[in-house]
Amino acid sequence: MCPDDANIAGNVHGGIILKMIEDAGCIVGTRHCNTQDGDHCVAALVRVEKTEFLCPMFIGEIAHVSAEITYTSKHSLEVQVKVIAENILTGVKKLASKAVLWYVPFSMENVEKIMEVPPIKYTSEEQEKEGRKRYEAQKAERLETKAKLEHVLSPPSNPEQYTVGFSQSSLIHLVGLTDCTLHSYVQGGLTMNLMDKVAGIVAARHCNTNIVTAAVDAINFHRKIKKGCVVTVTGRLTFTSDKSMEIEVFVDVCSLMNTEKENYRAVSAFFTFISLDKDNKSLPVPPLKIVGEEEQKQFDEGKVRYLQRKTKRLAGGERLQ
Repeated sequence: MCPDDANIAGNVHGGIILKMIEDAGCIVGTRHCNTQDGDHCVAALVRVEKTEFLCPMFIGEIAHVSAEITYTSKHSLEVQVKVIAENILTGVKKLASKAVLWYVPFSMENVEKIMEVPPIKYTSEEQEKEGRKRYEAQKAERLETKAKLEHVLSPPSNPEQYTVGFSQSSLIHLVGLTDCTLHSYVQGGLTMNLMDKVAGIVAARHCNTNIVTAAVDAINFHRKIKKGCVVTVTGRLTFTSDKSMEIEVFVDVCSLMNTEKENYRAVSAFFTFISLDKDNKSLPVPPLKIVGEEEQKQFDEGKVRYLQRKTKRLAGGERLQ
């Protein structure tokens, strides 16, 4: 991890880690899908399950990223990725992050053609059964999540501190050749990196402290983003607890080349950030000041998600701030 990978406090950006995770998943998925006869293909990211950032990484540490295919359906595959952080001076290693990703292989000859996935061998019937259960669950949730273009209000000219409008942030990016896969569509890891950067700006504006990514809820890639498009990544606070912030992030797309100028929602997710002191210990988060019924509705929905995350992590023996 180099200085370019981290914030001014030396903590590696969550977006950098997300990109490494996606790169590993794409490599192992593409390799597996090209072990069969037929068209060559590239594994494209369609969904990221909740990503957990278990401990921060720092400049000078080495990241060991490992990816394993744990389930295959006819047209998709599940990849589980772990990131181990190694202190190069002491040799101490720790589990820094973990995630579950889903990929679909697309033909190199025809990007609209979805290829079949070679099956993997399971160690037991129970392993296959559990994998199928995860597959059905994520498929149902993806079908429920609709891609829609929702108008995002611009913040007021002089917003009050600790309001949604005060910290709301946007980033505009023109998709170039180096941002894309062999199909000329945006790499999923790049998109997640941009989303994390915007969420980090929102969190830093709200707290005015060092902040780090703690978790990311499921990320659904509703539609592809093609080379030459302009993406607008917008982040806004939806909920704060005593020591965490939930930030909703949208990725909206428009084309510079298309005369119809179609706008659409490509990706959406909720990021959780925490605030840290100089010793990397969690700090209290300033309460979010709610303005209006819509913000209150978003806050109440965010609280439900927060309690659900807390219940899951406590069931797993982990703490949520």
